[in-house]
Amino acid sequence: MGDASDGADGAVLQAGHGRRPSGRDAKRAARTARAAASIPYITRKIPYYEVLSEEGLSLLEHNADTILEDIGIDFRDDPEALEIWREAGADVRGERVHFPRGMCRQLVQRSAPREFTQHARNPARNVIIGGKNTVFAPAYGSPFVRSLDEGRRYARLEDFRNFVKLAYMAGSLHHSGGTICEPVDLPVNKRHLDMVYSHLKYSDKAFMGSVTAPDRAADSVAMANITFGEEPDPLTGRPKTSLINLINVNSPMTYDATMLGAAKVYARANQATIITPFILAGAMSPVTVAGTVAQTLAEALSGLAFVQLVNPGAPVVLGSFASSISMQSGAPTFGTPEPALVLYAMAALARRVGVPFRSGGSLCASKIPDAQAAYESADTLLPTCLAGVNFVLHAAGWLEGGLTMGYEKFMMDVDQTGMMHTLLAGVDLSSNGQAIDAIKEVGPGKHFLGCAHTQANFENAFYRSPLADNNSCEQWEAEGSPDMTKRANVLWKKQLAQYVAPPLDPAIDEALLDYIARRKAAAPDSNI
Repeated sequence: MGDASDGADGAVLQAGHGRRPSGRDAKRAARTARAAASIPYITRKIPYYEVLSEEGLSLLEHNADTILEDIGIDFRDDPEALEIWREAGADVRGERVHFPRGMCRQLVQRSAPREFTQHARNPARNVIIGGKNTVFAPAYGSPFVRSLDEGRRYARLEDFRNFVKLAYMAGSLHHSGGTICEPVDLPVNKRHLDMVYSHLKYSDKAFMGSVTAPDRAADSVAMANITFGEEPDPLTGRPKTSLINLINVNSPMTYDATMLGAAKVYARANQATIITPFILAGAMSPVTVAGTVAQTLAEALSGLAFVQLVNPGAPVVLGSFASSISMQSGAPTFGTPEPALVLYAMAALARRVGVPFRSGGSLCASKIPDAQAAYESADTLLPTCLAGVNFVLHAAGWLEGGLTMGYEKFMMDVDQTGMMHTLLAGVDLSSNGQAIDAIKEVGPGKHFLGCAHTQANFENAFYRSPLADNNSCEQWEAEGSPDMTKRANVLWKKQLAQYVAPPLDPAIDEALLDYIARRKAAAPDSNI
């Protein structure tokens, strides 16, 4: 079941079996529960859920090496990338690279860190990615937004800023994300500047840079350097990692020049890259779980190894995004069993490689935040947490297969990620958690509502949803019979009205705006 089970054992050792819990213990536990709502990341205390044996995992690793050796991976339109592989000893035939068996894994394990710190503008919000840690980030890349008030429409910069603010205010999200939605009211070649600035201005959480062109990646690095400075990380002696970035494989088995160029920019600056095969199984991989897993591992290993050749020791994350498709319509489907099995298998394989893992989220195909959206998202998020995903992209807001970012869906997903905090914290075996004094105080045939332990713990005894309605039917009707979507609509508007920006050094703000103005003036508007 993995090594996470030792968290419970450690709690047993610290419980102090002979000591009775006091009111002070209970109050301390309550304060801890309140603080957990804004912890910088989750450190899991429950075991990993495994679906494959050692034999099964070894077989899939063997199959991935067969793909890398016999079939190869295309590295297109990037002569430098091909030369890097040639010098490393790979067999380069045109734009296709074949790898000696075990080569990619060895390159990754030789230098890639098992975990790393991504620095936030507020050091208290730094995230450690890898190990037993889980980081929740919002959804990414949607050109549309949806709200109960306006329905579905193209996203604007105002929406991007709104979602950055909502993510900043969400205690259960640890990360500002990246392209939370595409502000289509801005030119393609310049909108990344406003997006990066929005992350830096309206949030002090860690965030993601642009990958749509190498020069946009370079802009992201430059703006991060303005904000964070260029002094090295005192713990590693390497350039400070203040960005994490999504490098998608063009599955099947292809890297294009855009992704390779962005990966090189970030790797050379010691910024983190998430190497993620984007797979709709049945179209971009075989229809089977085992075939999809082997292909995903092969594609990811080649990208991870490439980054290590560019800059040994640069932080990397092994990513997996695998969805099934409807074999009748070809449309992607979410929340189904097969992608969950892929996720479980890939999480175990990433641990064996020895690098952090990215996958999962709150994924659905529904167009609106309805019952389909809820159960498909839950059926993706729960396996994400049980499997041990370290960086969870698309944790909040995802609708319509990722085409739409939903305001109400965002608030509903934030509620669910809050529940996952409690699940991953495991069972409290402290003296307060054991509650023996409470059981002795109440005894048989009575109730616990008025006992000292309950009174000391009731405020934070259980997860309390900000959206679920648990009142009587009569009270619900008296309040206008609002459903979950209507309650979420009220909540996101209330939060935006209460938003207060985190402080930003005026000199840094001025330097960022000056950089943006110079970069925008240097090129005409373009939608390419």
